[in-house]
Amino acid sequence: MSLSDPDLLLQRAQRVSPDLAERLVAWQHQDGRHHLPWQRVRDPYRVWLSEIMLQQTQVTTVLGYFARFLDRFPDVQALAAAPLDDVLTLWAGLGYYSRARNLHRCAQDVVNLHGGHFPTSCEALQTLPGIGPSTAAAIASFCFDERVSIMDGNVKRVLSRVLGWGEDLSVRAHEKALMAAAQVVLPLRAEVMPSYTQGLMDLGATVCTPRKPSCLMCPWSDLCVARQVGDPERYPVKSRKLKRSERENWWLWLVWREQVWLQQMPDKGVWAGLWTLPLLDGDEAVNALLDEVLGKSLSERVERQPRMKHVLTHLDWWLHARRVVVDDAEAVHLSVALRAQAPSGQWVPLADLANWGMPAPLRRLLVG
Repeated sequence: MSLSDPDLLLQRAQRVSPDLAERLVAWQHQDGRHHLPWQRVRDPYRVWLSEIMLQQTQVTTVLGYFARFLDRFPDVQALAAAPLDDVLTLWAGLGYYSRARNLHRCAQDVVNLHGGHFPTSCEALQTLPGIGPSTAAAIASFCFDERVSIMDGNVKRVLSRVLGWGEDLSVRAHEKALMAAAQVVLPLRAEVMPSYTQGLMDLGATVCTPRKPSCLMCPWSDLCVARQVGDPERYPVKSRKLKRSERENWWLWLVWREQVWLQQMPDKGVWAGLWTLPLLDGDEAVNALLDEVLGKSLSERVERQPRMKHVLTHLDWWLHARRVVVDDAEAVHLSVALRAQAPSGQWVPLADLANWGMPAPLRRLLVG
């Protein structure tokens, strides 16, 4: 039956340890995933890069980005030395751009504060920008055999089911209780930690899935409380739902002599540090800006592009592009006015757009 007492949870974890870990390691060797490019490596740089990219992102999406990043930044020194704009450009399309900014900051800290070498313990790794407990545990277990459990969404689901932890993981105390149990069921032999950690990831991704888990394929099926009660999809319990919202903006797409006007977003926000067209609040705002700066209406020359929907984890963002081709005099006046609002603004040749770090929907609009 499901448990609600942290002490009983630890007792159950102790009863199935070390059998749980031994079975998982054996299963991973035989049936786990072995084809991913960041597997079977002891290089903290590659493990760290893959872990950051895989946050909230599908493996199939990450594969191409991972290869391109390694080609452009083969080691942490190369990443640390690169301009942030280069990192953001290569990251464009992966979303959650704060990850890219933290990636760059972390690389610089590793080089400047740690002599180009990642710390070797889970605790020390968490002092670096963008590295939380689960990412630190992955690096420490894969690269340094530290006996510490990762605790991402997949692992919380797998362990909640096998141990029958029925408490709400949205409550920090209940999550901490599961984390304590995760430490109890770790392998006794440190040298198998890479296989155990990879096994947890593989089990959650391929067998113990959120919907319709393949319980008959699971190495823990006869030990799993969730299977015994006949309702594995009940676990993990998490009552707090992410609140979604909607947002709507208009892009002013100015074109002059085979160039477009781009400006850099502020350092905070969804698209922090990326280059974008000026964002306005409606067609009236677009026309008002043009009328005010130029002293004449350009409404008849404004080309209305189809509305786009940009879906984020917490937000549906509707974007309307309004394209206007301007002449030399108009370009001068608009440059002065827009640069007063965003000093970074500049005309960018169409041929160079692919080299600029832009949000994915804008890249599709301007580059294709």
